[in-house]
Amino acid sequence: MNHVGEVVAALAAALAVLAWWPARPRPASVARSKTGGERRRWPILLILAVGAALVGGGGAVWVAIAVIAVGAGFGADRLVRARRSRLEAARVSGLVLGACETLAAELAAGRPPGRALERAVDDWPALARVAEAHRVGADVPAAWRTAAATPGAADLRLVGAAWQVAHRTGQGLGDTLDRVAQDLRGARATRRVVEGELASARATAKLVALLPLLALALGSGAGGDPWGFLFTHPLGLGCLALGLGFAFAGLSWIEALAREVDRP
Repeated sequence: MNHVGEVVAALAAALAVLAWWPARPRPASVARSKTGGERRRWPILLILAVGAALVGGGGAVWVAIAVIAVGAGFGADRLVRARRSRLEAARVSGLVLGACETLAAELAAGRPPGRALERAVDDWPALARVAEAHRVGADVPAAWRTAAATPGAADLRLVGAAWQVAHRTGQGLGDTLDRVAQDLRGARATRRVVEGELASARATAKLVALLPLLALALGSGAGGDPWGFLFTHPLGLGCLALGLGFAFAGLSWIEALAREVDRP
């Protein structure tokens, strides 16, 4: 590889790392605009990487490397974001259970629903709209259903339904929420078991995705030049792109299966 090629490769790799680098957390109110910005970022990075390869005089081989690098960055970015979303949903699910337990405990202690909601808001500020709806006399079950739209908070629909049933029938809200909390604890225990089973599948998929690197290392140790073949020969570039595509497709498939299992 000549000096120009090395510079182009380094620039393409830097662009891929820049695209993959985790973005800073944003408030939920700007989530939609952030998604639009992410969609626009990748075509721009692809154009920059290809332009750098052409300006550097690397030729078609380096253009292909730049495209593969940006594609790999895009795939890694999707996997990282999927994992981050899954962990955030699990965290929110725990907050839902905690809020339900807090409400049940406060009501059992004889406090009014408004005060119980304020106590739950202290633990989880996302419930502020529900507390405000109760304070102004608005539709509290509808506020619960709106809060349930947050990823990982789907179980709040059960809390909203319990609130509505207790309001219509006059049944004790504390007892109803206590039974909902028991159901949520049972569902959470089941999800932990399922998550443990999925962890082995994820670990196996990651191991299979890393096996080609071991094969390349063994080939280099045996006196071959697999890296040179992958990055300089057109057939090698095709194999590299295809291999990365299959690896990311397999990992994405595992994540898709996990989302279907975790779906409430």
